[in-house]
Amino acid sequence: MRGTGGPPGPGPANLYMEAGTLSPDQLMADAPAGFYVTELIGFGVNPVTGDYSRGAAGFWIENGQIAHPVSEVTIAGNLKDMYLRLTPASDLVFRYGTDAPTLRVEGMTIAGT
Repeated sequence: MRGTGGPPGPGPANLYMEAGTLSPDQLMADAPAGFYVTELIGFGVNPVTGDYSRGAAGFWIENGQIAHPVSEVTIAGNLKDMYLRLTPASDLVFRYGTDAPTLRVEGMTIAGT
């Protein structure tokens, strides 16, 4: 890959996560409570331990339905655990060189007011 300010180097291109079989609505349907992330803020991944912590905004889910907007919360977990609990939806759309469908990750920590 080549950037505007440096020499060529390795980087992802034409990379995607395969879609699952459930729609995003079906992924939310059995969640008594959850958080639908639409925006991530900052960078917080420890490449040695896999600890993950980022600021986020999105929508709160109650009884499988989007209930209200949420901002300025922190989501946290461990990459190894997150990958093991990841379920992709069926809504993959190819737009960029790196694409993914909506993802459900169970068991993350959510903190904020």
